[in-house]
Amino acid sequence: MKRMNGIVVGMMLFLIGVSVADLEVPSLFSDHMVLQRGMHVSIWGKATPNEKITVRLYPEKNAQTAGKQIEVQCKALEDGRWKAVLPPMEAGGPYELTITAGDNSKLVFRDVVIGDVWVCSGQSNMEWPVARSANAEQEIANANYPLIRLFMVRKVVSDTPVEDPQGKWMVCSPETVRNFSAVGYFFARELHNHLRVPIGMIQSAWGGTPAESWVSYQTLESDPELKVILENWQKIINAYPEALKKYEERLKKWEEEAKAAKELGQPIPPKPRPPIGPGNPWQPCGLFNGMIAPLTKFSIKGVIWYQGESNVGRAAQYRKLFPALINDWRKAWGIDFPFLFVQLANFMQRKPEPSESAWAELREAQLLTFMNVPKTGMAVAIDIGEANDIHPKNKQDVGKRLALSARAVAYGESIVYSGPIYDGMSIEGNKIRIRFKHTGSGLIAKGEKLTGFAIAGEDGKFVWAEAKIEGDTVVVWSPSIEKPVAVRYAWADNPDCNLYNREGLPASPFRTDMPK
Repeated sequence: MKRMNGIVVGMMLFLIGVSVADLEVPSLFSDHMVLQRGMHVSIWGKATPNEKITVRLYPEKNAQTAGKQIEVQCKALEDGRWKAVLPPMEAGGPYELTITAGDNSKLVFRDVVIGDVWVCSGQSNMEWPVARSANAEQEIANANYPLIRLFMVRKVVSDTPVEDPQGKWMVCSPETVRNFSAVGYFFARELHNHLRVPIGMIQSAWGGTPAESWVSYQTLESDPELKVILENWQKIINAYPEALKKYEERLKKWEEEAKAAKELGQPIPPKPRPPIGPGNPWQPCGLFNGMIAPLTKFSIKGVIWYQGESNVGRAAQYRKLFPALINDWRKAWGIDFPFLFVQLANFMQRKPEPSESAWAELREAQLLTFMNVPKTGMAVAIDIGEANDIHPKNKQDVGKRLALSARAVAYGESIVYSGPIYDGMSIEGNKIRIRFKHTGSGLIAKGEKLTGFAIAGEDGKFVWAEAKIEGDTVVVWSPSIEKPVAVRYAWADNPDCNLYNREGLPASPFRTDMPK
């Protein structure tokens, strides 16, 4: 999609990915595509007004499937738009999909498979490619999965909804997986190996972006607590011309200073950054319009999401914003699909004493979403981060934990898919007993004794605590606290914590003194 001054031109919003004569379809329809099994699947595009459209799906020669030919017809509307709907189908393939309009126009797509389609979205930890993950070269060399298919949505910021994601389906191989989302690929690999059905992954992610960029205008505008996001953005836009002018002045001065420093053999000063303005990926709704809206007619099984770093410091707002995003997407698709996400990993240097943490507060907002929004799953990553890197290389365990959530939430398997989750407390003399959900076959400490617990008395000052597992509970105390009132666990940017269930899944950070 072409952009002018960072804004997608409205009259170009129906740029179609594949066409022949007067017949056009979005780029979501291509060779190697995955169509969602078990639900109605829309095929849509544009043709000559009032023209009859015929869509046929039939097994290719030597296809390992018992599927029968399917044929549906529809008629293009006065504006040329058309939509045909295929009935629910079982997993299988490969198929050939043909779309004909009238007597002269025909599109043919080969190696089409029926399976499960997942959207993987968020910011840089979702965008992070296989090539930069742990054990990258071996992972790439082993990535021969003909029935895993990959689609990368082009990065687009738009004021209004776009209709074509401008990508193409690729068969998963060492050549195609290198730059694809590591979390998305490892998630797909786990599911494919377990389910033995084709898996399609649609990557729609952009590093450094906040959640509000991925929400629709209607959702932000209709909620007074979220509408402030739009109002603040408008202030940025109003101030942009003057900010741009000052930036250009600073840039000119920097160019002179850089030239002089180079001639003298001195270090070049830092280059000034351009101001945020039109077309910036932080634009509220801009990525929903440009990178989610064009997917919403395409049937999917669910979504995996890794985001939140850019909202750290605004956890109170994220408590409402994140559930709003989930409901927003479900409404846009018209499907109450599973939404699985990653709780932020541990990051930055450890602190010697208990303290407040904006990262812990954001994780709490994510925990509340998991606890309160139906059909969600949360992969806890508090044990696989890196102190010096906001992008942990271990994306394999992230993919595995998301896949466990998928197996339980999306596929209904009766398995342990989450680490221990705080479920209440009771004060017992000078101790506090913590109850948990998702204890699996029992609580364990990975180490000689439990770490990561802090306790506070009536003065609200937290100190490190002793902790002991008793059944499916943990008893917490400190000799210096006679009348305890609250407990925190893993409440830090990068906590030292080691509570797990026996299935090897870590407990989520929590605090019992959470503000209402």
